[in-house]
Amino acid sequence: NELSAATHLTSKLLKEYEKQRFPLGGDDEVMSSTLQQFSKVIDELSSCHAVLSTQLADAMMFPITQFKERDLKEILTLKEVFQIASNDHDAAINRYSRLSKKRENDKVKYEVTEDVYTSRKKQHQTMMHYFCALNTLQYKKKIALLEPLLGYMQAQISFFKMGSENLNEQLEEFLANIGTSVQNVRREMDSDIETMQQTIEDLEVASDPLYVPDPDPTKFPVNRNLTRKAGYLNARNKTGLVSSTWDRQFYFTQGGNLMSQARGDVAGGLAMDIDNCSVMAVDCEDRRYCFQITSFDGKKSSILQAESKKDHEEWICTINNISKQIYLSENPEETAARVNQSALEAVTPSPSFQQRHESLRPAAGQSRPPTARTSSSGSLGSESTNLAALSLDSLVAPDTPIQFDIISPVCEDQPGQAKAFGQGGRRTNPFGESGGIIKSETEDSILHQLFIVRFLGSMEVKSDDHPDVVYETMRQILAARAIHNIFRMTESHLLVTCDCLKLIDPQTQVTRLTFPLPCVVLYATHQENKRLFGFVLRTSSGRSESNLSSVCYIFESNNEGEKICDSVGLAKQIALHAELDRRASEKQKEIERVKEKQQKELNKQKQIEKDLEEQSRLIAASSRPNQASSEGPFVVLSSSQSEESDLGEGGKKRESEA
Repeated sequence: NELSAATHLTSKLLKEYEKQRFPLGGDDEVMSSTLQQFSKVIDELSSCHAVLSTQLADAMMFPITQFKERDLKEILTLKEVFQIASNDHDAAINRYSRLSKKRENDKVKYEVTEDVYTSRKKQHQTMMHYFCALNTLQYKKKIALLEPLLGYMQAQISFFKMGSENLNEQLEEFLANIGTSVQNVRREMDSDIETMQQTIEDLEVASDPLYVPDPDPTKFPVNRNLTRKAGYLNARNKTGLVSSTWDRQFYFTQGGNLMSQARGDVAGGLAMDIDNCSVMAVDCEDRRYCFQITSFDGKKSSILQAESKKDHEEWICTINNISKQIYLSENPEETAARVNQSALEAVTPSPSFQQRHESLRPAAGQSRPPTARTSSSGSLGSESTNLAALSLDSLVAPDTPIQFDIISPVCEDQPGQAKAFGQGGRRTNPFGESGGIIKSETEDSILHQLFIVRFLGSMEVKSDDHPDVVYETMRQILAARAIHNIFRMTESHLLVTCDCLKLIDPQTQVTRLTFPLPCVVLYATHQENKRLFGFVLRTSSGRSESNLSSVCYIFESNNEGEKICDSVGLAKQIALHAELDRRASEKQKEIERVKEKQQKELNKQKQIEKDLEEQSRLIAASSRPNQASSEGPFVVLSSSQSEESDLGEGGKKRESEA
């Protein structure tokens, strides 16, 4: 039964083989059809085994079971019954033998005699049946041995007859073909094994230098154009304030994500989103070849250790390429190679530019054109054609130092910076006590827009009258970063208001740098990469305000360069309109003050005329009595009237003088 079940299960599994999907091989129709044929034959064998099992159960196992359960059990039962009857007969004989000779009791004697009679008869009957069964058993044991063997042989003969019917010549031909195919596959396997052994030996000889954990970078150059990489790294996990552990895991990049997979795991999990992230080499006290990845928002960072210097640099370059979203292009490796090649070529401008285009530099007395918002998609026209012929050295000096990071990342007020921007320095209280309430610059600002930016670098420029200054500064800063393997970027929030541009620390919300809006004379985005933008800040260098210098600041945003430039342009327009409104209001106030002054003079003149008229009336009134007194009796004036007359004469005199 077990053989039949196992054979049937084998046939079932062979039928289901075509549904299997193996990871290292494709679907083989020949193999599937061959196994289907085998499953049919094996299924027929399973049926033959089932028939054989049934015949063996009926013709062999059933007679043996009957002999054991019926005949042998009957003999054993009769033996027990005969033993009980013999014991009862012995007990009755003992009671009969103990009958008393002196005191005879007929009743007792009758009972004992009847008991002996019954027990002796029962023993005799049981003995006869038992002896008869024993004699019959001598025949039954022969039958019990011969019948099962006869049934076994008949079942086997029937099984082999069914096998000869099923295993015909057609099946023998099929098996011969399969045997030939197996031999061919074995020969191909042996040949393939020899080829693979030879390949393994060649690879071992060629890969001998790769077995060194830290190969020589000169023999194995670093590939800086990768956008995908996988390998084992050691991840640092903090276990306390000072202590930490390192776990070795398999890391691989998938699109813009860094995945990790521990040993024994079925699949990898997300370790960090490396889109717009920052990566840089770091120094660890106990490990070499470490680098740190900081996420876009700065909330998550991890320190990883590579096995060699080559892997260390390749991981940093790969993650930096992914953070720039180069992997989204059609040919990511070609794009990365082109970007890195252009960066290498743009490290140092050609010295012949300065000699070749010295005469084309703008004159010192040439009037500066007005600063305008420049779009990366706008046409430069004839002016750009003329300026394209200018030397790049006239825009940016060849040996100008580049600042790749913000010097003072967290400071409330920067007196030096304020002085550089022409602002008055304010002394701060180190204990946090404010001497008075200071109103924020941005509280009353109409425009208040915030952007997430990353500082790439800044350098002093010679000219600030054309957007080519910004483009050339971007090119030199990116080239210098690529050459010196500087991938770390300081992330900040750029606040655009009508008064200034502010760089704010995203975690502490403390102002890092402040750029007054009037000093921002030029701003533009990159012509191809919309994430890059920059602006030129004109400041006074030294104590004399006449000595001006221009510094170009370059930033990277999340595809918002156009928006930032539009916001800066809008802020300058708002500031311009506000300045015009302020001047108009001051002019209106000046006109009102002049009118008020004229009105006061007019009122004063009217008051003087009124006083003169009053004095003239008094004089006229005083002259009438004098004329009458000359002809008639005298009129005596009081002291007050005499004073008024004197005043009248004096006023009249002053009026005549006037």
